[in-house]
Amino acid sequence: MNRSKTAVLIGLMALLCILKTAPAQDANRKLETFFNQYLEESFRQRPALATSLGDHRFDHLLDDVSPAARAGWLDHKRKTLKALPKAVKYADLSRDGQIDFEIFKHDLETDIWLARNTHPYEEDPRTYGRYISGSVYSLLTQSSLPQETNISNCLARMAEIPKIIAVAQATLTRPPKTVLETAIRQNRGAISFYQKGLFEFAGETPQRDRLKAAAVPIVAALEEFQIFLEGELMSRATGNWRLGRRKFGQKLERVLNLDMGAKEVLADAEVEFERVRHEMYVISRQLWSHYYPKSPLPPDDAEGRRETITRVVDAVSQEHGEPEALLADAQATVERIRTFITERDILRLPDPDRCDVIEMPEFRRGNSLAYLESAPPLDPGTISMYAVSPPPADWDAQRVKTFLEEYNRHMLQILTIHEAYPGHYVQLEYANRTGSLIRRVLQSGVYIEGWAVYTEQTMLDQGYGDGNLALRLNQLKFYLRAVGNAILDHRMHCSKMTDDEALTLLMEEAFQSEGEARLKIIRAKQSSVQLSTYFVGRMAHYRLRQQIQREMGEAFDLGRYHEAVLAQGSVPVKYLPELVRARLKQPR
Repeated sequence: MNRSKTAVLIGLMALLCILKTAPAQDANRKLETFFNQYLEESFRQRPALATSLGDHRFDHLLDDVSPAARAGWLDHKRKTLKALPKAVKYADLSRDGQIDFEIFKHDLETDIWLARNTHPYEEDPRTYGRYISGSVYSLLTQSSLPQETNISNCLARMAEIPKIIAVAQATLTRPPKTVLETAIRQNRGAISFYQKGLFEFAGETPQRDRLKAAAVPIVAALEEFQIFLEGELMSRATGNWRLGRRKFGQKLERVLNLDMGAKEVLADAEVEFERVRHEMYVISRQLWSHYYPKSPLPPDDAEGRRETITRVVDAVSQEHGEPEALLADAQATVERIRTFITERDILRLPDPDRCDVIEMPEFRRGNSLAYLESAPPLDPGTISMYAVSPPPADWDAQRVKTFLEEYNRHMLQILTIHEAYPGHYVQLEYANRTGSLIRRVLQSGVYIEGWAVYTEQTMLDQGYGDGNLALRLNQLKFYLRAVGNAILDHRMHCSKMTDDEALTLLMEEAFQSEGEARLKIIRAKQSSVQLSTYFVGRMAHYRLRQQIQREMGEAFDLGRYHEAVLAQGSVPVKYLPELVRARLKQPR
């Protein structure tokens, strides 16, 4: 073929590509426009949602959470779901656009199902905390607007808080007692926030006197609310926290958005549980002589293996800091972990780094040591916060001791990997950069939690900790907790598992301290399905890594692979195989 014919052929092929992609680009734009319209109405109805996502146009407003208003939220979702296939033709979209369409549609369907089948505003008083304190706290900690503007918006919202409390008192019916007990503790934290925390976060400001004046009626209303929670509401706290086998299965399938049912998740978790316990025994056997040099290794049978792991875990747990140094200890782990990630090219870290390690506010404390408050997707330039909770002041010495043993200096490093580097903070910073608005806003908890758990083992596999067996034992113990969470989640909600049976699983089989185990049982009662996301997500990430590494052989590059995974945003994990393979065909 001569050069002129080749040039013509290339030109025709390019023209065909343009003609083929133009309709898809147009359909993709229609989808984004439609989603923007949906968000606009959602934000008008729910200003606190807008703030949490980083849209600050509504920061001076607070949601109407009355039953009539919430019925309006549901009606909006139903109308949107019905209008979506008429507004955007699925077949015209690019493959990326089709995935976004599916994510949007699934999110609407799930929200409608949850509204029909769960009733948090009637049965969970903690639901109102996001408005009572969270809606003001977020303005002072995660907004890129000038601080004086944020404080003005706080004042406007604070004026609406007594209405929220009034609706709560009129709406709450028969919450489960275990849920109400946590709400009571968190409401005490909210009172403390408006008595002192508010002014610490606001800092020096000409509006300080107005803030103090505005806080007075809120404190009074919250103190009355506390009486209501502890008295009238507690007297009728007879709700059943168990979701039941049918609803649990339906909810799990919707939240996972994966071709796995509840029975499959449980079976997978039970197999993995035994595998991890075996690894813990191998490590414990190697550490035994270090901690018990004059004692013979227990017999190699079921009882002896459990004893070996338990005693070595107990010995390693004594290597912890002081309660007042917990926050400083967590901060000290950050730079060491960051340096390792860069030197080993685990992935490219966000630059600039915008993660602060802070003490968890009292009104946020409940059943976990730490969390990551990420920069909102619509205001990504703000800081993220890795919050660490010190032991509560009202705990006795024994409870504080077991808490510190659970979060010893080895476990604290695993926790920092999970919550911050390269876990939640890094992943969510990447997610905020994705070009898809739908993926930035509608995030998969399975992907998010799974990635964080996946990074724990990966970091140690690549050499973090220089082969420290005590560190590896804690990583395995932390992962065993995630696997055990899925088992606990299923058995607590789908059977009549008792607290004593749950304690046996968590303490004797998963080697958790009594304090940690009791908190986990409370958490299992106060949520459903979420505890399963850690295990399911981790397995999806881990298995995909194994598949692609085997496919690529010597061409596999770990840092490039991780960035290909993170580049997709927090998508449902079922989409990762095709998206990651497509991304790996492009330059890093």
